[in-house]
Amino acid sequence: MSVELPVLTIVVPCYNEEQVLHETIKELTRIMNELIASGKITIGSHLLFVDDGSKDRTWNIIEEQSMLSPFVEGLKLSRNFGHQGALIAGLEASRAYSDCVVSIDADLQDDVDAIIEFMDKYHEGYDVVYGVRDKRDTDTAFKRTTALTFYRLMGKLGVNLVPNHADFRLLSKRALNELAKYQEENLFIRGIIPLLGFKQTNVYYNRKERFAGESKYPLKKMLSFALDGITSFSVVPIKLVTVIGSLMVALGVGITIYSLFAWLFNHTISGWTSLIVSIWFVGGMQLIAIGVIGEYLGKIFKETKHRPRYTIAVNTQDQLQANTNAQNYLEADPTRS
Repeated sequence: MSVELPVLTIVVPCYNEEQVLHETIKELTRIMNELIASGKITIGSHLLFVDDGSKDRTWNIIEEQSMLSPFVEGLKLSRNFGHQGALIAGLEASRAYSDCVVSIDADLQDDVDAIIEFMDKYHEGYDVVYGVRDKRDTDTAFKRTTALTFYRLMGKLGVNLVPNHADFRLLSKRALNELAKYQEENLFIRGIIPLLGFKQTNVYYNRKERFAGESKYPLKKMLSFALDGITSFSVVPIKLVTVIGSLMVALGVGITIYSLFAWLFNHTISGWTSLIVSIWFVGGMQLIAIGVIGEYLGKIFKETKHRPRYTIAVNTQDQLQANTNAQNYLEADPTRS
């Protein structure tokens, strides 16, 4: 009894990647050919490059390669929606015709050869396969420290993340179908995937230096990403505001009692410094509390509007289907041309 081979789609979010894109296509095409030759995927598998509003020639390269390569397809978003928006656009576009999907960044820092092991795990029955970095030698000491601190903090806040895992993973069709049910606008896909359940495993690999171009995640974006992850999955910060407020009230009661005793025994001293420090300290804590609450209110505001998470401007698969339909139409009756 023959087993039907799965259709694999490799989704690659891209933003200003013209310097690396030709090499990325070359490497991923090599992997696709190896997987087909070893009988792990079917010939109808694809590479789907999602252009997230790039300002360079990224889309031109994707469009050109889609005409030349049987593997390459492209999805052009109408503007920049961010990495998570581009990723979910690619995953949702692939869901209808794929048995499994691998997501990987375009910079070739993730080891493309690990995809072969991903497929081995898929054939063993795993629905979710995480690409996990074995070492962080290519990172600076600052980035290693902040990354590990982030994972520890998320764990303390009750968010189940896979340490040293970014967005290099495989999802089966049923995992994709479950992911599609999560419709929040404030996307933190790394936190959502573990919630899906199903059979999961890790594949370890060594991360490489970026092949070309610059990192699309400077410190500012990394901090914003971390804040999104925390406020999207945990209400612990708001609970901490309540705890801190309670402690401040208790401290205030203690200071009041001390002041009354000092007044009764005539030990009152004019304390301008302590007064000013107290005002600034309490005022700062109030502003922090308002800021934390504001973050959550802002997310509620965004969610209630139910705006689309992305907008597709061009889909080369649709163009290919339209051209095929037109060709079939003309072949059926040549007099129409």
